Amino acid sequence: MAKVFLKSKKGLRAEMGHPWIFSGEIDKIEGDFENGDIVEVYNFKGKFIGKGYINTKSQITVRILTRNKDEEINEDFFRRRILEAWNYRKKVIETTCCRVVFGEADFLPALIVDKYSDYLVVQTLALGIDKYKDIIVKVLKEIFNPKGIYERNDVPVRELEGLNQQKGFLTEPFDTTIITEENGVKFYVDIENGQKTGYFLDQKENRAAIKDIVKDADVLDCFCHTGSFSLHAARYGAKSVLGIDISEHAVEFARKNAELNGFQDICKFEAHNAFDVLHPWSKEGRKFDVVILDPPAFTKSKDTVESAMRGYKEINLRAMKLLKPGGFLVTASCSHHLTPELFYQVIMDAAIDAKKTIRQVEYRTQSKDHPILWNSGETLYLKFLILQII
Repeated sequence: MAKVFLKSKKGLRAEMGHPWIFSGEIDKIEGDFENGDIVEVYNFKGKFIGKGYINTKSQITVRILTRNKDEEINEDFFRRRILEAWNYRKKVIETTCCRVVFGEADFLPALIVDKYSDYLVVQTLALGIDKYKDIIVKVLKEIFNPKGIYERNDVPVRELEGLNQQKGFLTEPFDTTIITEENGVKFYVDIENGQKTGYFLDQKENRAAIKDIVKDADVLDCFCHTGSFSLHAARYGAKSVLGIDISEHAVEFARKNAELNGFQDICKFEAHNAFDVLHPWSKEGRKFDVVILDPPAFTKSKDTVESAMRGYKEINLRAMKLLKPGGFLVTASCSHHLTPELFYQVIMDAAIDAKKTIRQVEYRTQSKDHPILWNSGETLYLKFLILQII
């Protein structure tokens, strides 16, 4: 097995539990290997740090799988890790639909497994984990006995690993539009063509958190995707809900989801770009009791944080102006590079410009099936606020 030695004063994060070794941290590699192989990692003094898979084509050259030098990376290893992840979910969250494996936070770097009722969706986002895909599928079949497993590897990040984008069945084919349930709300999931793996599971508990503020309220749900927050608002007693999303495909699914739950008279959906309509609606004097902002990530790198902050400020400013006095703003950011501190700053700047006072009701992060590994800051990405705007 090849050995990777880190430079002096490099790799301290890895020694403290971070699973990534970057190319610039490596001093030398001893022994033969092929990309995707398991290698041992040592610091500059020769102290063992961990074992993981290597890919010199990637800036993240090694992703650590274990800190135990004697632990073999084989079928039993993946069975143990996936069972540990599943047992954790069963203890901390309702599991009808949930993320079963969350990559680094479950000590299986670059592996994502999402569960929608009796179906699983798998992503293997790096070469080293992709090599074990057949073993992982075998283990998933044993543990879950699912009706079907689908691969959603149609993501650009795989190309950084020298992998092709692809999607398709990992079991016998099945209808890829399935029905599942979250917090008592039923919804369709398009696991073949929907965003990510078909749905955004990380807001599961946050959607339940709006229960008390939406009762008898007129609600505007921006970036509504397939209507998850809208449907929860209706379930929790909203008087009316208007959901808007730029995607016609998403809006069509949102309408189907409303009908599935019998909420079609409460929830209405329209295809709009939120940036285009919030300002004119405010000028027209339209008002809501609750405005929900759950946009996609506005930045995926440090270089574009500043422009992302302008985008977040704009939508939050417009949302505040659409609220009735004492109304509630539900606002989120899933951009990892926009830190909680920067997100707070953006909201405060928007409030100052809107001449509003903020009273915080609740601050939350992602659902417990997307655990935050304190040794790996990248696993904390979702910020979620419920605010009263006065």
